[in-house]
Amino acid sequence: MPEGHSIHRLARQFSDVFVGERLTVSSPQGRFVEGAALLDGRALESARAHGKQLFLGFEGGLSLHVHLGLYGAWDFGGDSTFRGASSIGAPRRVGEQEIADGGMSDGGTDDGGEAAYAGPPPPVGAVRVRLASEHGWADLRGATVCAVATDPEVEAVLARLGPDPLATAQPSQEPGEEFARRLARRRTPICRLLMDQSVIAGIGNVYRAELLFRARLDPATPGSSLGRERALALWADAVVALGQGLRDGRIVTTDPSFWSFPAGELPLLRDAHYVYRRHGEPCRVCTRTVLLADEAGRKLYWCPGCQAL
Repeated sequence: MPEGHSIHRLARQFSDVFVGERLTVSSPQGRFVEGAALLDGRALESARAHGKQLFLGFEGGLSLHVHLGLYGAWDFGGDSTFRGASSIGAPRRVGEQEIADGGMSDGGTDDGGEAAYAGPPPPVGAVRVRLASEHGWADLRGATVCAVATDPEVEAVLARLGPDPLATAQPSQEPGEEFARRLARRRTPICRLLMDQSVIAGIGNVYRAELLFRARLDPATPGSSLGRERALALWADAVVALGQGLRDGRIVTTDPSFWSFPAGELPLLRDAHYVYRRHGEPCRVCTRTVLLADEAGRKLYWCPGCQAL
């Protein structure tokens, strides 16, 4: 499932290529015909992410609410002015790096000799929603949530979510303190709380494992036993880690000293994480064997040496 940084990258991409444009909205698959009809012909006014939720705000107080889930993906394409065209979503790859896509459709050539844009290509596969402007298009497939929401309905969704390390506007003016308060009320293991979107929004399995390692926290530590200072430190590291993912389009959590290449270049996949998907291998720090366990149906990775209770 895409983690929070990927959804914020999506919001930024929609802002770059669609905000201010009047869009044609359709449902080639046929499962979103009524919703598409409500949005068709309206201008896109905003693109906002909170955790793993994406809200595309259209004129008239309506939004397209999307949660990609495990199988959802957006594909983009368009002409040479259509910036940042890529594919974001399933199938997932470790590190969540997007697929670059030139986005040019077949038909003719422009002045630069490239294929000229002739409009969106025929839909491929089960396209739930297609958004199209004069210069480009975006196709959504396989999302867990795809719905039209009014402004009050969007606010109701946001009210159920915890603070987002990447969000610039949040219900709480002190999101780190709010995160610490939510942890303090729960004796649930921290490894579960980090995956609870009502506690902190946007953390998935990769960031969960890596943040706990970087904090040297045993995954079984009850949230209420962390205390305010350690909770705030964990929040601050989440802000840094997800911020780097937002910048780079990849989850890289290791220090450059562990990379095969010098700092300034993104590392190889094998160098990008401390414990995630490294079970059975020696810890990069203490050389104890990285362990793997099933935790509420998700794989949990940790080092028993560095993360002792």
